[in-house]
Amino acid sequence: MEMHQVRYFLAVARSLNFTRAADDCNVAQPSLTRAIKQLEGELGGDLFRRERPVQLTELGERMLPLLQQCYEAASGAQSLAASLKSGEAGTLRIALTHSIDLSLLIPYLDQIKRQFNRLEFRFLRGDARQVGGYLKNGEAELGIAAELGSDWDRLDVWPLFTEGFELALSERHPLAGRSHIGFEDLTGQQFLSRRYCEHAERIARSLREHGLDVDGSHEISSERDLIELLEADIGVAVIPHTATMPDSLKRRAVDGLDARRTVHLYGIAGRERTAVASAVMRILRGADWQQLLNRNP
Repeated sequence: MEMHQVRYFLAVARSLNFTRAADDCNVAQPSLTRAIKQLEGELGGDLFRRERPVQLTELGERMLPLLQQCYEAASGAQSLAASLKSGEAGTLRIALTHSIDLSLLIPYLDQIKRQFNRLEFRFLRGDARQVGGYLKNGEAELGIAAELGSDWDRLDVWPLFTEGFELALSERHPLAGRSHIGFEDLTGQQFLSRRYCEHAERIARSLREHGLDVDGSHEISSERDLIELLEADIGVAVIPHTATMPDSLKRRAVDGLDARRTVHLYGIAGRERTAVASAVMRILRGADWQQLLNRNP
């Protein structure tokens, strides 16, 4: 299998027109058609139904994401080699929802920084809708969120890890000395609501189902404000396992709290990525996240 065959296949799959795909690839249509026929011979079946408009066969549908990933990996490797050779990598533009702790990425960003010269990071923060917007308009190449809730079909999505939630409270709080806490222990407690978390409403609904009054919660707009209010013992909060908290605060499991979230990596399908974004994507997708989750308190 040759990369030019894959590129031609992706061009036809995108335009559903052999003539237009040949123009997009700057190649004569007979050459493009011949290359795709060779690819079909190697894969053992037709990839397209030659009709108007062209349609993917079942084999073509199944091969599309695999060949897309294959082509992006090869293109990323070429771009990476060229950037390393020239010593120029540019800027990594990555968007994160407010609920994602940047410390999760530090080991991997440090690793990528050692590979590139003059690398700059640009971090964009927002809620799920804003992060989706950063990706759509090209302000960010990659996004990290528990979920974006977008129905835009050009989003590539890769799950990174799944984690649970736990209670955070001041070390001075009466419940801080317990190893486990039940819902009945939380009756009358003042909750601090992390409204910027994609799962905030699900957490609130779960607490309501167990008879807890969360409608009078304090609404918090940032992790920094949350920490300060927790340290002042002004309330308690339900936080994800990977949230970074100072030693002045305690984490406790809540018996029966069945709340989990999956953190995803997002990219834009079909959009050419910089060498550094491709490298970061490969590192994050191949990382041993379970080891990190086991290490977190």
